[in-house]
This record gives sequence, C-alpha cells and structure tokens, in this order.
Amino acid sequence: MKHFISYCFFLFLLPAFVAAQTVVSIKVEGAINPVTASFIHDGIQKAAAQKAECLLIHLNTPGGLLKSTRLIVSDILESPVPVIVYVSPAGAQSGSAGVFITLAAHIAAMAPGTNIGAAHPVSLQGPMDSIMGEKVTNDAAAFIRSIAEKRKRNMEWAENSVRKSFAYSETEALDYEAIDLIATNVPDLLNQLEGKIISLQQGTVTLHTKAAKVEVYSMNFFQQFLHIISDPSIAYILLLLGLFGILLEFFNPGAIVPGVVGGISLILAYYAMHTLPINFAGLALILFALILFLLEIKIVSHGVLAIGGVVSLLLGSLMLIKPGSALELAAISRPVIIAATAVASLLFLFIIGAGIKAQRHKVVTGLEALIGDTGEVITILSPTGTVQVQGEIWNAESMAGTINPGEKVRIKEMKNLKLYVEPIAHT
Repeated sequence: MKHFISYCFFLFLLPAFVAAQTVVSIKVEGAINPVTASFIHDGIQKAAAQKAECLLIHLNTPGGLLKSTRLIVSDILESPVPVIVYVSPAGAQSGSAGVFITLAAHIAAMAPGTNIGAAHPVSLQGPMDSIMGEKVTNDAAAFIRSIAEKRKRNMEWAENSVRKSFAYSETEALDYEAIDLIATNVPDLLNQLEGKIISLQQGTVTLHTKAAKVEVYSMNFFQQFLHIISDPSIAYILLLLGLFGILLEFFNPGAIVPGVVGGISLILAYYAMHTLPINFAGLALILFALILFLLEIKIVSHGVLAIGGVVSLLLGSLMLIKPGSALELAAISRPVIIAATAVASLLFLFIIGAGIKAQRHKVVTGLEALIGDTGEVITILSPTGTVQVQGEIWNAESMAGTINPGEKVRIKEMKNLKLYVEPIAHT
C-alpha cells in the first residue's frame, strides 16, 4: 500500500516535472566571426548551468571565418548538453561555415523554404595556386567528413558540399540524410524532439521537450556592439574617423574631442579589422593618401597632391577588404566608400587646411600683436627714446641709427617691454 501511494504521488508530479523542463534558445544571424563563437560558447555554458534539456540555435548565416567555425564546432562536439541547430526562419540559409555548424549539431533541423550547402573554401589571401587550393580544399573536406562521421550523417554529401559546392533545399537535405528533420516552427520542432535519445560524452540522455519552456538567451550589449563593428563598412568608417580625428587634434591642439573620438575609433577599428581579411596594400594606400593631403597643405602643388590623395584614398578603400574571402559578406559597400572618400577629402583639405592656415596668421591679441605694427617717434631715438603706438607711449630703441621725433617707425621685435624699431623708409 505504501509503495502504491508513492507510485501514485510520482505519477501526479510527473507532468509538473516535465513541464518544468527548459530549452535555452539563441539566435545566430549574419557572418560567423569571433563574437559569434563566443556567444555560442556562452549559450552552451548557460544551458549546462541551468540543466536545460538542450540548447536550440536558430541559424541564418551566409558563411564565416574558418577559425571561428572550428571553435564553434569544437564547442558543440564537446557540449555537455544536446545542441539542436535549426535553420530558420523561412528564407534563411546555412551556407559555407553554417554547413559545418549544422552538421556538428546533435540534431540538425530546417524550416520550410530554407537551404543548406556550398561550403567550398576560398582563400582569405586572394587567389590560390593549384597546390595551395588543393591543400585547403582537402583540409576542409577532411574536417567536414570527420563531423559527418561523428554525427552519422551523409559523408558523401558533406564532402561534395566542400569539393563541388553542393547546396540543397530542406527536403533535399533530408532525403540525403544531411539533416534529421524538418519543422515548421519551434513548437513543431519541440514536439518532434520529444523522446529522442542523444549521445553525449558523459552518456546518453532522452529529450523531454514537448512541454518544455523556451528561454531566450540573447547577446549582451557588449557582444552586440562588437558584432556590429565587425561589419566591414562599419570598421572602414571607424578607421577613417580614427585617422582624421587624430590628425585634427594634431593640427588643432587642445580641441580634445577629435583626439578622444579618433583614439577610441582607432582602437575599435583595430579590433574589427583583426577579425576581417584585411589587404595591407589597401591600408597602406589609405595612409599614403593622408600623407599626400598633408603635403598639399604644406606645399604648393596646384592641386596635384590633393588629386593624388583622393585617388589613393579611393583605391585603398576599394582594396581594403580582400575580395572573394571566406567571409562572404566581407565587402565594404561601394556607396559607403564613395561617400566616405568625398567627405574625408573635403574634411581634410578644408577644415584641417583652415586650421593650419589659421596658425600662420598674424597674432592679433596680446603684446605679440604689436610686432609689425607702426608707431610715431615722440622723443628722439639715439638709440633709445619713446614712441607712440596705438595711443600708448612705449620705451623704444632704434635698430637703424638715430630717428627724429615725428618719424614713422615699424616695430620689429619686443624684449622686456621695450620695442625695437626701424624707420619705415628703411624697411
């Protein structure tokens, strides 16, 4: 009787226990980069800490960096909780790096109207020779084969996605056993996951997701910020802001704001470009453009140096991100380049130029403003005497012999509140 009561009590609490299960859900959109890798790592740790049924990754990516992809795949393969990759919503894709991540999941799912594939590697260093291209392709093919074998997926399809850039719809991917299921939405996915047995390094677990609570875990503000500045166009703008901000502060000491903004922008640009395939020839052309702008202000070239600076800045901007990189979205928007080049050129040639010219103007305030001014001799300068300048009487000393009262003189310099003058006729 006692055991019967305990059994009934267990059955009574079982629905509540199952309903208390949680699924941690994260969204991964855009290019795969170090920020994405860090976010997925944090998601796995959060799911493990909460003893969640699984981590659900909503994936929509055109590709990404191989180094970041390897980190993500390693985290998924060693995850202490089941990882479900769900290519969604409709219209989403799992391209390039996304193929590796999807195949690495314990359960790979896709929504209707999505596609997966085309994981052929492209060099970040520009066109590869045949030998290097073969080495890179073989390495990527071996990597994706090992993932497919680990997850018991179609190894032939996986290798073809690398060697032949195969890409398929969700139904074709299911037919070729590249994924495990198709789900129209999250509730449908959780229903299909119910009761599935997942093999982890610690052993096997059975998923109870049908009545699980979905807890959304999003990037924190710092991660979102770093993800945004990793965009090539944003990184490019930050680079220009940094360079021109520092130059504005250099030619207008004490402005403070340009220096602070420039310094912060340069640091952020350095971080962003550390994650992007930068062409150092393009970066050198941008720096060379700044030198030409500086020389245009210092040297009379009738616009030749300025034109060279604009051309150098434009070419450097176009070359800054290497074309055809593995990060498919690693390209600076052409309208952004044209607008930034025009604004940067005008800013440098006019604003900074005006600042430098202002430094060359004659001082108009203080005692130094008297240098070059004219006055009239009050008492004979032989060689010392007094002169009247701007209605004031000053002690003065002649630098050109005796000067009689009433003669006009020009002030050449001032020392210890004494003016040193010359007759205007002698200047």
